Amino acid sequence: MEVYPLLVWLHLLLLVVWLGGDIGVFVLGQHFRRRDTYRLETRLVLLKLLVALDMGPRSAWALMVPSSLALLKFGPWWPTMPQWLFLGGLVLGAIWLVLVWEAHLHDQTPRAARARALEAVLRWGLAAFYLVLGTAALRNSGSPIPAFLAWKAILFGLIFVAAILIDIAFRPVGPQLAALIREGSSDATEVPLRRTMDRTRIFVLAVYALLLATSFVGVVKPAF
Repeated sequence: MEVYPLLVWLHLLLLVVWLGGDIGVFVLGQHFRRRDTYRLETRLVLLKLLVALDMGPRSAWALMVPSSLALLKFGPWWPTMPQWLFLGGLVLGAIWLVLVWEAHLHDQTPRAARARALEAVLRWGLAAFYLVLGTAALRNSGSPIPAFLAWKAILFGLIFVAAILIDIAFRPVGPQLAALIREGSSDATEVPLRRTMDRTRIFVLAVYALLLATSFVGVVKPAF
């Protein structure tokens, strides 16, 4: 079996896990918001399921980095990719995946806080890398990277930016959720939490739109 078709299948599988899992997380989040439908205990169970399900998309996102570079290197798109760049992508993807699970398995501990801080730095760096890579490929007429892949890199970089904004917008949820658990359901505890979730949802929908655009460009390969 040739390597490239297998890599394409793996890339599509990661997309399915990422987008499909994220939609599941979104649906659970919508049910969590229904304070008039579910008791608080039930809503907290939904929240636990949301966090567990979210590990699928988070893991797929981390693996997308080495997967995308592997497609470029082993496909007909950028076979001359420097070896250090390809190996660096593999290492970064592995480190990112470890950080994601480190934070999840040791949640609410200093160990998890360190993992999330390192992950944030890594994501900012990868956002810059993909945005610069795509922009440079579009500006350089002699670039070995086709225009559709350059746009795909830019869109992927924008996904990083939108996802980072999700985390920033979501920061107040921790204290707000703790107040909800401690004091019970009331307008004083529910309204601020609902407001934060509403703000976060804007960036979540942006990630979905960018994921659809990125996959469209990757499959259709439009001639820009």
